Amino acid sequence: MTSAHRDLPHGRIRRTMPLAGFTARAAGGRLVAGLQQRAGDGEAVERFHARSAQRYAELLGHSKGLLMKAGQLMALLDHRAVGTGGFEPYQQAMTRLLDDAPPMHPTLVREVLEAELGSATDHFATIDDAPVAAASIGQVHRATMRDGREVVVKIQYPGVARAIRDDLANTEMLATFLRFATAAAGLHTDVRPVAREAAARISEEIDYRREAAMITAFAELYRGHPFIRIPDVIPAASSDRVITMTYLDGMGWEQAQQADQDLRNTWAEVISRFSQANLRHANLLHIDPHPGNYRFNPEGTVGFLDFGCIKVLPEELRLSIVGMTRAILERRPDDYRTLMVRAGFLTADSDLSADELYQWQANILYESALAPQPATYTPESTRRVIQGVFNARTADHPMARMNAPEDFIFISRLTLALSSVCAGLRATLPARAMFDDLDGVAEPITELGKQHHTWVRDRGLPGALEHHDHP
Repeated sequence: MTSAHRDLPHGRIRRTMPLAGFTARAAGGRLVAGLQQRAGDGEAVERFHARSAQRYAELLGHSKGLLMKAGQLMALLDHRAVGTGGFEPYQQAMTRLLDDAPPMHPTLVREVLEAELGSATDHFATIDDAPVAAASIGQVHRATMRDGREVVVKIQYPGVARAIRDDLANTEMLATFLRFATAAAGLHTDVRPVAREAAARISEEIDYRREAAMITAFAELYRGHPFIRIPDVIPAASSDRVITMTYLDGMGWEQAQQADQDLRNTWAEVISRFSQANLRHANLLHIDPHPGNYRFNPEGTVGFLDFGCIKVLPEELRLSIVGMTRAILERRPDDYRTLMVRAGFLTADSDLSADELYQWQANILYESALAPQPATYTPESTRRVIQGVFNARTADHPMARMNAPEDFIFISRLTLALSSVCAGLRATLPARAMFDDLDGVAEPITELGKQHHTWVRDRGLPGALEHHDHP
């Protein structure tokens, strides 16, 4: 919640000026490019970006969600690894919004519950006044149902959905912010597909009924799983702005990072298998592997909490993603290029050769699987991934010579965020063997892999390379 919200009782949303007007006057990257072309303008450019970042944070923070969601991704990035490092002021401005989020007043919490569910006491025996988490779109409270079940209640901030929808009606606003940030870092990147896909995912995150449906879909998919834990939604105590779900116990991220290394390796394998199994046994892509979304348990299980950012994959797209992965792992550059053309990354007559394209991808997104095994994830390895994905600073960089199909935008985010989580745990994993057993081309070599395969067979779930009965 920004300072603009504190002027109103209980943090209700308000606007102070039209955001689109500021965007239009900013003139996007043209002004930035002009500054960068002037000799001896380094300090002027830095001052310009610092002012622009702060102005965007103040204006866009009024929506209490739009760029705060972008800030969650930025918080995962090492700004020194992105381009020239010049996007630091934008990262700092957005992450300040995440830190500056005091909770709703307990009175407003009760008002929302009464409006959404009728009498709160009809559902809950107790509900804590203090939230256990406060984020960009809503906050979470511990509670006890009248039948004794321990639950958490996710409550959306009043007005946030409408404010974000108003902003998202013009994706140029988000695109302009991204142009500033990428230009500051000296990157040559078409931000429009990124802005459109980000807008689509953010618009889904404010739809609590959709999120409840996604939680239910994942809970059903992983029913009876040996080490993946998903909460159950309580439909009678959920609505457009409230989701009530069963409570998952466990350690938070900071405590998990202090655990024994073998246990951290186990947790990292669980998170990696969850991230990859979703699209291999179903048509789901969980694209928000944020450290705060996990609950770590000493027996090696992991609970997964947030399901607002889920992409449902058409079968053709799902098979395309798996096919590209197999082509990289099996060192088939020509097949990989063919699949990239089919997906819309480049045209058949592009001057980007199969070997050039393959080497770039193999050394970045699939480094851990193609490195000597087992692979250890470190901040340095994550930094290499960031540099490979974002550092299109010259016209001959592969990223500058490709399109960015919207359906694939968040695959890179998933890879980057997962690498960051594994690096935070300093995990050592047999990454290649895990891909191979999840794709069904080899038997698992880890104990977790064997347990997972037994569960898949017992459930009768389809494999990665099999056709799924999904539209």
